[in-house]
Amino acid sequence: MELKDFMDLSKLQRIQDDFSNATGLAAIAVDNNGEYITEGSNFTDFCMKYTRGSEEGNRRCIKCDNECTGTYFCHAGLMDFAFDLVINGEKVGAIIGGQVLPKEPDEEQFRRTAEELGIDPDDYIAALAQVPRSTEKRIRAAAGLLETITNQLINLEYFKSKNNTHLDAVQKGITQSTETVNQINGYTSHLKKISSRQRILALNASIEAARSGEAGAGFAVVAKSMQDLSSQSDDIYKDIENSVTEITAAFSSLSNLF
Repeated sequence: MELKDFMDLSKLQRIQDDFSNATGLAAIAVDNNGEYITEGSNFTDFCMKYTRGSEEGNRRCIKCDNECTGTYFCHAGLMDFAFDLVINGEKVGAIIGGQVLPKEPDEEQFRRTAEELGIDPDDYIAALAQVPRSTEKRIRAAAGLLETITNQLINLEYFKSKNNTHLDAVQKGITQSTETVNQINGYTSHLKKISSRQRILALNASIEAARSGEAGAGFAVVAKSMQDLSSQSDDIYKDIENSVTEITAAFSSLSNLF
């Protein structure tokens, strides 16, 4: 299952952007293969250009990405988060982000980190100055809120999609059934015409039998049987018409629900 199969990803993008603008936390969504399905929101040069831009920094970042979940401190000293997007117990992707300082940084510590990663310390500190600040409590609360909102969104979109599929199937079934009922109406109308002709023929046969006297007595019995059958057929056709009318009304009521 993939998110793009049943929802407009621009809705996820808008929530992600609004979240980042409100909290200062970076965020991006990925599918189960780790491919980005939204554009990154509020990503910092400190993380993307410098830390991940260095060979050793990128190695450490990948290690954090693979091993850390929830809200955690990354190797560079910032707070990040990662949580799964889940529908009916099935993981369909994840949202990762963070890149926020939970307190004022120790510049000397970050200079030492820059040297370990092979980054110019002054450039690293200048980029660090642009990193948003917050408290650990607020960061954890913001990440938890984003997890709740995005999971509610994707589950709502999933169930809307499933319901629409079911409704389409019901509507198709109603349409096909209505066409069948119309065919039955056509057949019944044709049979009524045949019954009417049969009744006329039986009447003519009775008249001719009466004219023939005793010689036509046997033929009169046949003619009477034909009249009885015609009368019974009329009753049956009326019952069919009444049933078809009720079915048509029921289908009409169902169609008005969609």
